[in-house]
Amino acid sequence: MSSPGSAQESAPASRRSKITPERAQELYTAVLDLLRESGYDSLTMEGVAARTRCGKSTLYRQWGSKPELVVAALHGTNRTLLSTIDTGSLRGDLYAVAATFDDTDRDTALMHALTHAALQSPELLCALRETLIAPSIAAIDAMVERAIERGEIAADNPAAPYVAAQLLGIMRARPLLPGRYAGEGFLVRFIECAVLPALGLPAPPPGP
Repeated sequence: MSSPGSAQESAPASRRSKITPERAQELYTAVLDLLRESGYDSLTMEGVAARTRCGKSTLYRQWGSKPELVVAALHGTNRTLLSTIDTGSLRGDLYAVAATFDDTDRDTALMHALTHAALQSPELLCALRETLIAPSIAAIDAMVERAIERGEIAADNPAAPYVAAQLLGIMRARPLLPGRYAGEGFLVRFIECAVLPALGLPAPPPGP
């Protein structure tokens, strides 16, 4: 026979089971879309409820608060991972990274939307790092490590540890300069003019 305490502990789990994984994905996608459109401060549980035709009480019962819902959305939404890129050369890998971004890059927009709020919330900052930043850094670092193993670049090249910082930094800073995201064309030029020369790799010859 279960104790009153164990019954109380099982109640939240029972309530949470009412939303299916498919429905949760729809809610997470809507949350991240609203963040990109309007930013964290403008995001409300009411707005999410209206966008998804979900009862506001259901959102509060399931996640408790806006920060908890945003953290869940970050962890629960599938994205294209840079870790799947392996073209056989560092140049090809970096071009493939550039190809995953366009002038309205969704993850960069999301990072911009969440950066200020994340600095005020350790939980949100941790989720942002775990879901967007750390996987990207790890994937680019792995590309560089493979290049070292293939002999493309020297293991002691001083620029090798900073490739991820260069790429992610320019994507983060680009909207502050001309007011648009770092799309594929811009990133390819940045790779050819800044990243590859620092690694001792020649830039490709100019096109016709």
